[in-house]
Amino acid sequence: MDDFVFKGIPTRVIFGSGTLAAVAEEVARLGGKAALVLSTSHQAEDAGRLASDLGGRCFGVFSEAAMHTPVAITEKALEAAKSLGADCLVSLGGGSTVGLGKAVSIRTGLPHLAVPTTYAGSEMTDILGETKDGEKTTRRDPAIRPATVIYDVALTLGLPTDMTVTSALNAAAHAVEALYAADGNPVISQMAGAGLAALFKGVPQVVADPTDAAGRSDVLYGAWLCSTVLGQAEMGLHHKLCHVLGGSFDLPHAQTHAILLPHTAGFNAAAARAQLVPATALFGEDLGGGLWDFARAAGAPLALSDLGFTEKDLPGAADIATRNTYSNPRAFDAGDITALLRAAVNGTRPRPI
Repeated sequence: MDDFVFKGIPTRVIFGSGTLAAVAEEVARLGGKAALVLSTSHQAEDAGRLASDLGGRCFGVFSEAAMHTPVAITEKALEAAKSLGADCLVSLGGGSTVGLGKAVSIRTGLPHLAVPTTYAGSEMTDILGETKDGEKTTRRDPAIRPATVIYDVALTLGLPTDMTVTSALNAAAHAVEALYAADGNPVISQMAGAGLAALFKGVPQVVADPTDAAGRSDVLYGAWLCSTVLGQAEMGLHHKLCHVLGGSFDLPHAQTHAILLPHTAGFNAAAARAQLVPATALFGEDLGGGLWDFARAAGAPLALSDLGFTEKDLPGAADIATRNTYSNPRAFDAGDITALLRAAVNGTRPRPI
């Protein structure tokens, strides 16, 4: 056994069905008496109901969270928190809302309770990605992690199938990159493998029957594991490219992850074959092709061109993606990025490397 460092999992996690009812108790546990509930405009009604359930412990709702955590939105949320005298934050929603909660929390020191309603995975990480002036920057800090995360399977039963699939593939990307991370360890690899296995089992069940509670539970459990490993390991080429396409080209987060994963995993597979055994055991030795087949069978988007990203955007994306160095099992240059993205633009099945 090689030496390794495991940083631990400081976040308190409550997992089950009907666990939304525990929010008030958990707010009180954090010392909260004046919570600010965060959401997107699409989930404003849900946020309002949660605020009502919190009663006197909720002082207001801010429902303007947006993709890629724009700094301008964060500044508006900070003003709302200040004017209301908020002493804690409750984020209800997907990665956009959880990201806003993290952005406000790290700036104010307010405790943050996250209630994810998708499988994107931001809630268990110490990572904050923010967008300003057309560019997305990322930082890590233990203080960014929410203090408590409540997973409620019941909240995912109505998640549209297309969002379910792209969100689950977003989660799978976290696990794949954690397997070959330079700072990975056996604990994280086991969690990543178990997370992928839960998604591999649950996603087809949910596609066949979106109300399948057992399938939903598997996918949410897999998403929790994948989110946890994302918060424990350095991410590589896949996440860098997704940040570039999201921050500089305004592509939707989960769909971009879903489309790129087969291509980035296929690109790195030959350089990290031993580490990727938990993934290849599920999706096949041709990891990129196997992931692409899985995504297609689940009805996931396959082409970046469907999101508005075209071949004319390739030079700009390759330039941004190669400006800084970061850990990745296989070296690459702008030509590699261009070739990888061209295949993703056209939605073609990755070729074995």
